[in-house]
Amino acid sequence: MSTTHFGYKTVDETEKAKHVKGVFDSVASKYDLMNDLMSMGLHRAWKAYTVMVANLHEGDKVLDIAGGTGDLGLAFSKKVGKTGQVVHTDINEAMLRTGRDRLVDAGVVLPTVVCDAEKLPFPDNHFNLVTVAFGLRNMTHKDMALAEMNRVLKPGGKLLVLEFSKVAKPLEKVYDWYSFKVLPKLGELVAGDASSYQYLAESIRMHPSQEALKSLMKANGFGHVDYHNMTGGLVALHVGIKC
Repeated sequence: MSTTHFGYKTVDETEKAKHVKGVFDSVASKYDLMNDLMSMGLHRAWKAYTVMVANLHEGDKVLDIAGGTGDLGLAFSKKVGKTGQVVHTDINEAMLRTGRDRLVDAGVVLPTVVCDAEKLPFPDNHFNLVTVAFGLRNMTHKDMALAEMNRVLKPGGKLLVLEFSKVAKPLEKVYDWYSFKVLPKLGELVAGDASSYQYLAESIRMHPSQEALKSLMKANGFGHVDYHNMTGGLVALHVGIKC
């Protein structure tokens, strides 16, 4: 039996997706509110920087993986215009439905697909940009997912991975206190769910460091990879270019 981590727990590989689904089914309706509270609104600046680095043009094709409640999808749709396309995907139907409704409320209708990042239902060499924001750490086989992202990108296309990362050492103690003492209580008060936010804190610690993720991206087809730390390494944006 092959095992993997679900936070600090060890689970059967085949069970991880089910556990992750349970987390996001639970938090979908309060996801945006909790993001604002947890990050004190900083997630909006992190995503705005991601949109800037994407440097999209009219007519570009974009795949937003783990697109959730549609923050990036909405921003990208304004950049690619009527001749471009943004495909909004997530493995979790509850999150995707929340995002689709939010996009429609904003007057934007995007192709919306429930799919697994490890088995993307899109052709080779198709997208100018692939993005995954705060989703890679939940994937069971990150190498398979990165290889799939590479496959669907056009040569010279760009992958952006926005994810919680390894915070700078001077911030570690206060960050651990906040993550394990404050965050679960906040989740319980606002979303009625402490355990999902305990998992969030644990999953961040199990995610590869900035340099480890850079190496993993290079090993899965990206010729040039760089990363930009934000908020003291709390979050990093990895940028990979397909050979």
